[in-house]
Amino acid sequence: MLIKGLCDYYDILADAGKVLPEGYSGVKIHYLIALEPDGRIAEIINCQNRALTAGRGGSAKIKYEPRNEIMPKRTEKSAISPNIIEHRPLYIFGLNYTGDALSADDPTKKAQKSHEVFAEANIKFIEGIDSEVVNAYRNFIVNWKPEEETENALLLGLKKDYAKSGFAFCLNGHPDELLHNDPDIKEKWEKMCSASEETAESENVAQCAISGERAQIARIHSKIKGVVGGQASGTVLVGFNNPSESSYGNEQSYNSNISEKAMTGYTEALNYLLASPSHRILLDELTVVFWAMNKNETYEDLLMSMLYGSSDLMNAEQTQQMLKQLLGDVRAGRVSAGRLENTDIIDPDVDFYIAALKPNASRLSLKFVYRKKFGEILWNTAAFQSDMQTEEEPRVVSLYRVKRELISPKSKNENINPALAAGLFESILKGGRYPAQLLDTAVRRAKTDDDKPNATTAGIIKACLNRNYKEDIKVGLDMENTDQAYLCGRLFAVLERLQQDASNNSLNRTIKDAYFSSASAKPALVFPKLLTLAQHHLNKSKSPVYFNKLIGEITDNLEGGFPESLLLKDQGKFIIGYYQQYQSFFKKNDTNANGEE
Repeated sequence: MLIKGLCDYYDILADAGKVLPEGYSGVKIHYLIALEPDGRIAEIINCQNRALTAGRGGSAKIKYEPRNEIMPKRTEKSAISPNIIEHRPLYIFGLNYTGDALSADDPTKKAQKSHEVFAEANIKFIEGIDSEVVNAYRNFIVNWKPEEETENALLLGLKKDYAKSGFAFCLNGHPDELLHNDPDIKEKWEKMCSASEETAESENVAQCAISGERAQIARIHSKIKGVVGGQASGTVLVGFNNPSESSYGNEQSYNSNISEKAMTGYTEALNYLLASPSHRILLDELTVVFWAMNKNETYEDLLMSMLYGSSDLMNAEQTQQMLKQLLGDVRAGRVSAGRLENTDIIDPDVDFYIAALKPNASRLSLKFVYRKKFGEILWNTAAFQSDMQTEEEPRVVSLYRVKRELISPKSKNENINPALAAGLFESILKGGRYPAQLLDTAVRRAKTDDDKPNATTAGIIKACLNRNYKEDIKVGLDMENTDQAYLCGRLFAVLERLQQDASNNSLNRTIKDAYFSSASAKPALVFPKLLTLAQHHLNKSKSPVYFNKLIGEITDNLEGGFPESLLLKDQGKFIIGYYQQYQSFFKKNDTNANGEE
């Protein structure tokens, strides 16, 4: 299903001119090698794009992202094999970088051999081409002697970036006129590709498992780049490396019966999706890509808005407005594509794909893939947002925020359990039960972290209780809710607020810091002591009548005293009761017994 969906999407991208032409590859370039006409390196220019990203704690971090350039198709072979217009430093310079030093010698002679095959192949290719940048490139190859460049200051200045960067060539003073974009280079390369296709062997012709047509079967599949944790050079999705995987004498990817055309289609489409921020999100160790079977990218932008609060198409304010409209449909039990803006280009019946990838030792692992109608995806996402609301005025609760609330602030690990991340995402898309671990983690964080429960943690707990346990927890304080755990949570919030009122809000530590965790698990053990403390606080309070009445209203609804213990589900209700009652003290319409706000 995944490869067929990607092949169909490739056709859409090709019609829109968004994928690479045949015979070319996308390459990440970090530095430009500016050449003098005689082939000497004048300078090495950092051509990466600078971007500001949010670090942990809200601090700003500068991140450098390489440029994407289209070059003659890159080799997929693991053995020493050069590219036309090479970008890899080992081939270009013939030098290893180890221990802060450059060296032309190594036991395997790999650097020497790599540079030699690069020089031979490229000198042969540019023969007969006469242009300034090509002539400088020719002079560089002819005159460059790796053993004489081990002290080259320009290369040493790159330090560790030397070995892991991609390079492109240009003339000094002309950084926008790159070698691989030279018209003569492109013309000769395309003629070479056409001639190669005409003389290609046709021994392995069979019925393609994707298209159903008889065609040349691909022996090796192109690599996929951009998956978190994958190899920098890319990782294959389809590959056969062991003799035990061979069938009927077929070797390598001849076993898959995927034609060259289908292989090119799915790999180009997947690489396009992985390179596009509007088609890709990260769930810790998982890389998730999604696409609609439509050339209009509004569908992906709408989904990103509902999951992360804004996108390239919609800002935060527009997203909030859309969410308000959709939540009205969710609460009314209906979904209407007509509620969306851009109704003339949104079709709820468009097929929408979502796939999660993770690399393993030899190839990419597909963790899940879904195909649903876009209207159903949007409806389920809106239902998730509805579950997460804790205020009457709706707001988008992003997946990043949900993730952050599930991690201890004291933990050095910034990732949550991969199974939990994948399970949560699946439940959002399918509209099914949330993972059991989600409630357990949120309750534990609320009980142990000083800054919780907050709106997001309370929303997570509320969502799990309502969807998994068929509870009916309201968005705001529910004065009619007589659930014992909920009432205990409300009472704890009242007692804490009373303590703060008695001390004129001058306390650094309240009963929440000392008793919240134990009170949520063993109410009968903790609350008698808290009520005794409350009597002292009432004597010092500025509103004793208000607090005494509120305590009485809650305790009158407790059936036979406080529960001995609360299970996980009931601890969640305790936390929700506490959060909603405590927040109610700060609403302007709340007044105490003396008529004070």
